[in-house]
Amino acid sequence: MRILVTGASGFVGSLIVPRLLSEGHRVRGLARDPARVRSAAEVVRGDALTGEGLAEALDEVEVAYYLIHSMERIGRARNGARPFQERERVAAETFAAAATAAGVRRIVYLGGLLGDCVNDSHRSRHLSSRESVERILLTAVPDSVALRASIVVGARSRSFRLLVRLVERMRVLALPAWRRFRTQPIDERDIAEMLVASATAAIGGRSLDVGSPDVLSYGEMIERIADLMLVNRPSLGLGVSMTGVTARVAAAIAHEDPELVLALMESLSGDLLPADDHAAELLGVELHSFDSAVEHALGEWEESEPLAAR
Repeated sequence: MRILVTGASGFVGSLIVPRLLSEGHRVRGLARDPARVRSAAEVVRGDALTGEGLAEALDEVEVAYYLIHSMERIGRARNGARPFQERERVAAETFAAAATAAGVRRIVYLGGLLGDCVNDSHRSRHLSSRESVERILLTAVPDSVALRASIVVGARSRSFRLLVRLVERMRVLALPAWRRFRTQPIDERDIAEMLVASATAAIGGRSLDVGSPDVLSYGEMIERIADLMLVNRPSLGLGVSMTGVTARVAAAIAHEDPELVLALMESLSGDLLPADDHAAELLGVELHSFDSAVEHALGEWEESEPLAAR
């Protein structure tokens, strides 16, 4: 099968390209900088936002993975750049139109869990944009599949790396009120297997919530990461969230883009738990525990960079 992977140089794209190749698929990547794609896949230079290269990339493609996200500089227009949500919408619409014109039969999209905010007009800009992109893609190509996940635990996952950096660099973990909210983070190995299976599984036209077997609060997640890193980090619970301030402080500590961190933290307004969609069963994936996911991610991280106390 001829498959296109957009975002082939990114965290998730780089996970699934080797898996797809090992199953005998002919895989083509789409990237703004082809030199960053670390696989044997054919690569086309292109950009979903402008439409550059899409016709060439989608030629004879049966299944296309849409793994493009852009959360940096949310709400701001620097040097004439479009705001985050508009860039996401335009890119999705441009890609959907090109995929339809090329006769693509399925788009596989990795979005975000909506949780209790699914019908809430006040949900975060991040979650609202994810839902909007999902709707655009599934409307354009009806046999498409969307997987919705919260935190993906992996050595290159920016949300996971943020948590690790905070644990590593803060002697006392001051945790805002959102520490009580629960979610089900998923192992990078599991989301990769689910995405690969989604290319051929008989689940077209569906959105599936995915997560690990473990339901954890954000506070519990951070404490488990500290334990598995073998560092002693006492925690201090705060009664407020102060998202704008907290996000910028966390970004400074972790040396991360403050607008990315703000986008993530704005979504922490309640539990983000997957619906019981039986996604793992439908896709034939045996899920790893949270502790196993963290140990795997930390082990891969340490192959290129030391971590505190390990």
